[in-house]
Amino acid sequence: MRLCLAMVNFNYKMIRALWRLGALLPFKFLYLFSDIVYLIIYYVARYRRKIVRDNLVNSFPEKSLAEIIVIEKKFYSSFCDYMVETVKLMRMSPERIKKHMRFEGVDELEQMLSGEGKSSMVYIGHLFNWEFITSLPLHFKNPDVRFGQIYHPLASKAMDDLFLELRGQYGSESIAMKNTLRRILELSNQKKPFVIGAIADQVPTWESIKHWLTFFHRDTPVFTGSEKIARRIGSSAYYLALRREKRGYYVATFHLICEDASLLEENEVTNRYFTLLEENIKEEPYLWLWTHKRWKRTRQGHIEREARRARDLQRLAEKNM
Repeated sequence: MRLCLAMVNFNYKMIRALWRLGALLPFKFLYLFSDIVYLIIYYVARYRRKIVRDNLVNSFPEKSLAEIIVIEKKFYSSFCDYMVETVKLMRMSPERIKKHMRFEGVDELEQMLSGEGKSSMVYIGHLFNWEFITSLPLHFKNPDVRFGQIYHPLASKAMDDLFLELRGQYGSESIAMKNTLRRILELSNQKKPFVIGAIADQVPTWESIKHWLTFFHRDTPVFTGSEKIARRIGSSAYYLALRREKRGYYVATFHLICEDASLLEENEVTNRYFTLLEENIKEEPYLWLWTHKRWKRTRQGHIEREARRARDLQRLAEKNM
């Protein structure tokens, strides 16, 4: 056991040292490396090419194959830029990151949070470069506002620790999904304003599917946990739209979803979030993370699983009678 812990600690220190060494390189060298990696993963390794192509073709049926390929190539290039930019983020000073990540609508959000115990849920998509958004605390005037983001812990302990360090360097707290409700209730009880970021465009597990909607022409299962929390504490909700001005420079704009989530019908916050997310993606489709299997779960598959589960529970109940 001690040997395993020592190995994990060594791996963390080694990876962190290499990461920080890479972060010393100027952007022009990092982007040169990005261009080389792009050629390798797109043309040689063909990393998830079929998944990306299928996702794009089904999401943009009105586009020709030539148009799809243009988006596809720009996506892989942006994906490689995301990786080197995330490395660079490890050594970006507050002054530097504020030049590379601008926010529009911060004053409106800060005004929304004025008052004891006010809170806001900010929904984000996996658009490049979402890691830069952790610099949001640098743009607030009120020092009492707390910041956090919900995250799913990585399988690698060393990489998980590195990303926790990366995402916390500007004053934002990372909250593991399983601890989200408990931590947010703690923050709410402290009677200080707080902002929680949620990247809720991933695929929910079969067991956690509670709501379906139409997203890019397809029936899509979605997470609703963050909305349930927002409704419980009566927080406001925003969508944070991302766009890229030029290589390495991004702008995030706050769009109000509602002032009090508890006043909306169930799932309405989630529905509005995905409507805004789709509009955001359509503006610059190459910025969204098309490599994940967003539509691998189907409603029919979910119905069949639930039916099997109900039969198993019935058999168990009859056996115990």
